[in-house]
Amino acid sequence: MSPARAADELPEGPAGQLPDEPPEPPEHARFAAYTRQLENSTPDEEAPLVRRFLTDPDRTMAEAAVTRHLDRRAAAGHATPEYTAWAESMAVATAGHAFLADRLREWALFRAVHLDHPWDPDTLTGSTSNWLQLKLAEAPTTPT
Repeated sequence: MSPARAADELPEGPAGQLPDEPPEPPEHARFAAYTRQLENSTPDEEAPLVRRFLTDPDRTMAEAAVTRHLDRRAAAGHATPEYTAWAESMAVATAGHAFLADRLREWALFRAVHLDHPWDPDTLTGSTSNWLQLKLAEAPTTPT
């Protein structure tokens, strides 16, 4: 059977959902919607969206969606001059969410290391997460 033929035989309904499969949980749909809206947001829309999404009753899901967004934006822009203003706006938008504050702090350290800005090496062994240590180890320009 050719791949085109197999696609023609898929049942109608939500993409990727088999007939006997339970529907997607609402928090999964909201996560997808939040990440999509943040990805397509303008700079003026971004902080208000982050604040609004962080009021979701499922705090874990909301923080996961915002974390994904912060990581995507910081990875793409940490070396740009606009990064500092963006990070400050995100710090305000995520106030009261310790994990998100930590992630922004770690992105600031990542940025300092990669742009050869002053930073304290003791911070890498003290209060940083495994995530940051792995991120630095994977980066090709990490100083040794």
